[in-house]
Amino acid sequence: MIKLGGRYSLEVVKQVDFGFFLDGQNLGEVLLPNRYAPEGLEVGDSLVVFLYLDSDDRPVATTQTPMASVGEFACLRVADVTRLGAFLDWGLEKDLFLPFAEQHKPLRQGNSVLVYLYLDPRDGRIVASSKIDKYLEERDDGRFEPRQAVELIIAHSTQLGLKAIIDQSHWGLLHQADIFQRLSYGQRIQGFIKRVREDGKIDLTLHGGQQTRDDNVETVEQALRDAGGYLPLHDKSDPQQIQDALGMSKGAFKQAIGKLYKRRAITIEADGIRWVE
Repeated sequence: MIKLGGRYSLEVVKQVDFGFFLDGQNLGEVLLPNRYAPEGLEVGDSLVVFLYLDSDDRPVATTQTPMASVGEFACLRVADVTRLGAFLDWGLEKDLFLPFAEQHKPLRQGNSVLVYLYLDPRDGRIVASSKIDKYLEERDDGRFEPRQAVELIIAHSTQLGLKAIIDQSHWGLLHQADIFQRLSYGQRIQGFIKRVREDGKIDLTLHGGQQTRDDNVETVEQALRDAGGYLPLHDKSDPQQIQDALGMSKGAFKQAIGKLYKRRAITIEADGIRWVE
């Protein structure tokens, strides 16, 4: 099912003076304005677009890539503050709305804030919340194990160290003794599971070892061979889908395919990765 707030490969079904209409499947025909259309685009072509609502509450497409999609966390700059709330720069022409009710503290223009993106159930618009605790799990649910590579977003400091978002789903802690480099609020960085404590809370480290990374590359290579050279997994795939298919985190998968891509062993397509013979 096609949903607002995500990126999809859609087919061009009609050209008009002001743009192109794409097959949005359950959303109907979705307009891609001329200013976002690549040169030479024709009916029958497919291209990857991001979907959201325009000022008239109509689904619209753009080839611009936002800093985060619905269901993800990102650190964004406050572009403006009005009587309605804050507006954040998220890489699109239209700023992202952060209502006052979803702010954990007052914001000023120029501030950076860590937010979660979701669809407002009242009108379907994409909005942000800086009250991120309610969207994160504090304890492991069985998906993490020691030395596992993960993607981290650095959050706030505590008396013990730095809290970080793990693979867009869980809270973890980098203890002060395990921090040997400068880290900034909102920074994305690869880390590793150090241990899962008896209470289910997760300790992190920035050092996981070369062997773990090499093993992940081999796992992806073998999965591609077993699947005939193509896997419908990519950097926007659901983390649980990657975990179920390969037994690794999304962060580890992205690092593995990055290595394979640099070796020119794979091509990265809109909906998956393909082995290069």
